[in-house]
Amino acid sequence: MSEFQAYPLSVSKEPLPQPVLDPKKRSKVQVDEDHGLWQFFKDKKALSTPEESAEHGRSWTVEELRNKSWEDLHSLWWVCAKERNRLHTQIFERKRLKAGYGEFEEREREKAVRMTQRAIKHVLTERQYAWMDAIKITRDDPKLTRLLIEPAAESSVFEEGQLENDEQLGLRADETANGEGKVVDRRQAAGSSGEVTL
Repeated sequence: MSEFQAYPLSVSKEPLPQPVLDPKKRSKVQVDEDHGLWQFFKDKKALSTPEESAEHGRSWTVEELRNKSWEDLHSLWWVCAKERNRLHTQIFERKRLKAGYGEFEEREREKAVRMTQRAIKHVLTERQYAWMDAIKITRDDPKLTRLLIEPAAESSVFEEGQLENDEQLGLRADETANGEGKVVDRRQAAGSSGEVTL
């Protein structure tokens, strides 16, 4: 037996499918119009023209984003993430098809989206630092600590005048005296679940 002789394979008894060369005879593939993968394509097109890619706004500035709420920043972040996915899909398709056009416009658009995401991170970092500074200040100042805990003390668990009574006893802002004269944590007495760290 020759070393180049073909050996029968286990699948050789099954006929191989033949490609349909005539486009008129090909079956139409049913695609859901609302399928989630369509979000990777702008207007359900694989490629946009360079003119369409060049038509985009500028990136958001840090000053503009400072006035936005947490929800707005969160929504804008995911809009940018979706847009970057679209752009990368188009960049990949251009390379695959060797289109030879539109790459510069896609890169410029992606740069604007990246700058917006960088500005969002900058604003969130500023807010994180401000929050950490506020926590540090409240730890150092007992009057501010009392102001933070006071709304919990105004719940139905406490009677009127309880805060004045606590001040007379010289208790910390996070402590209160229960009916039996024992000192307890104010949040536990108010029945709050979960710990609050200051």
